[in-house]
Amino acid sequence: MTGADVPAVMELERRLFPLDAWSEGVLRDELAETATRHYVVAETDGRLVGDAGLRFVPPEGDVQTMAVAEDAWGRGIGRALLTELLDQAAARGVTETFLEVRSDNPRAQDLYRRFGFIELGVRRGYYKGADAIVMRRVAEEENP
Repeated sequence: MTGADVPAVMELERRLFPLDAWSEGVLRDELAETATRHYVVAETDGRLVGDAGLRFVPPEGDVQTMAVAEDAWGRGIGRALLTELLDQAAARGVTETFLEVRSDNPRAQDLYRRFGFIELGVRRGYYKGADAIVMRRVAEEENP
């Protein structure tokens, strides 16, 4: 992800997460933190259809954000984005990766479980209109 991607990322984030989208300033601040952050986008036919970000402070990492346009669901984009984040985490010495996922988003929860994330607990009221399920993945060779 580069600064040039920010307008399209913000449009996607606001469409998918109208109550909880980051501000443009927060996103730009995250992009500027290159020593501890890794952000990527997915494009199809020149159109941004997904984005994801990782914060890493080994041995821990945190999936900061992940979004896939609804009209691109079911095409493996979420899987590709998460694979990239986890590959980057491993390359940087991360052995435990955490994330929060909306309690009302079973599609994302299923993806994370397929990658070996397990539920640790719930943060009540973390999102506007939903709790957050806190998940963790411990790096192991058998995880995808």
